[in-house]
Amino acid sequence: EVQLVESGGGLVQAGESIRLSCATSGFTFDAYVITWFRQAPGRAREGVACIHQGGNRGHYSGSVRGRFTISTDTAKNTVFLEMTRLTPQDTAVYYCAAAPNPIGVAWFESTGYSHWGQGTQVTVSA
Repeated sequence: EVQLVESGGGLVQAGESIRLSCATSGFTFDAYVITWFRQAPGRAREGVACIHQGGNRGHYSGSVRGRFTISTDTAKNTVFLEMTRLTPQDTAVYYCAAAPNPIGVAWFESTGYSHWGQGTQVTVSA
């Protein structure tokens, strides 16, 4: 059974950093695309960062490129999202999602993912 468990969310001030973790199990880590999505109240779910090929390839949305870094610990099948220079616009529930590679759609399309974590809240105060 595929499982994704996010952790690390919380309340931070603007300009600060936070690191999210996604512990995965139940699938071959190197064969999957793993993506962080976020969803703010009243807004569509947004793909922010993707990693695949066991951590050798990464992609970012324009809104986070240069501020967020996605990485993996392949020994622990865990994916991280290091978030820096946070702004109130980064406030959202952050989800980890996984799907076999190739997923058949663009990496940031939520419809391509069949496995999701429960989400972790990140709140950035001004």
